[in-house]
Amino acid sequence: MKRAYRLALACLPDYSSKFSRKDFTLPQLFACLVVREHQKKSYRGVEALLADCPPWLADIGLTRAPDHNTLCRAFGVILKPSRINSMLDLTALWGRRLGLIEGRVKPVALDSSMFESRHVSRHFEKRCRKTAQQEAKKARKQAKREANLRRSRVVKRLPKLSLAVATASHLILAAVATTGAGGDQPFFGPLLRQARRRVAFRTGVGDAGYDSEDNHRLAREEMGVRSVIPPKSGRPTDNAPPTHYRRLMKQRFARKADKAAYGQRWQVETVNSMMKRNMGSALRAHTARRRSRELLLRVLTHNLMIIMLE
Repeated sequence: MKRAYRLALACLPDYSSKFSRKDFTLPQLFACLVVREHQKKSYRGVEALLADCPPWLADIGLTRAPDHNTLCRAFGVILKPSRINSMLDLTALWGRRLGLIEGRVKPVALDSSMFESRHVSRHFEKRCRKTAQQEAKKARKQAKREANLRRSRVVKRLPKLSLAVATASHLILAAVATTGAGGDQPFFGPLLRQARRRVAFRTGVGDAGYDSEDNHRLAREEMGVRSVIPPKSGRPTDNAPPTHYRRLMKQRFARKADKAAYGQRWQVETVNSMMKRNMGSALRAHTARRRSRELLLRVLTHNLMIIMLE
């Protein structure tokens, strides 16, 4: 909580308006929101938790816990893209000072993961789908089609978080939060640009979801980063890819020339697992915009947890 308060002091103004009541500062409220994510609480839940922990409040200069409505409004005011980017800049700077980022030795890894828009049991959903198919044996094709459409509608509303991670420390260098499934190729450029602006690294690795000649050109020709991505997009074929960098990747993967670098890609999978285990796989916000901001708040909370380990 103290580290979150220190981060917010450097990146946020004290108040959102000169007409504010000035009961609480934005850095104090941000620290409370980080505690909410860390403890997997609702707004009412974190209000009760903070009220029972006066020493925590004293650490950030508070004498009483903020009301749950205050925290809810502060969420929308504080977590704006520009402010989140400035806080990610600072956590990356702290990571460099602590020696957590070895950009010239270990690569930066990219990946994405879907989160739940609400608390739901996938086993229960699977059983419901199976039961529906069994009850409609005479119209099996229609039942399967309807089940797939229902699943498709669910996937289109799921939050998605794309990350660029320093494999040396699991510190997140860049994040893009969106809604719905889809290809990962469009997020390669934004993630790599954000990460490259914060840390000097030589190699970026990603799975086949990022496979694209344009992505290789962006990384290698515009940014000077060696991209390592298996050339597996499109229909399976034994023919060499027609474009230069994808053909180069096929040759290098065939002789395992990038085995050491690509082996580090699993570190970003570890980060996805850490975030879901520590802060949950389901989000509490009800709109796509607030879900995206909640994901980015979890990114900041994860980075603060990594920094506190040092």
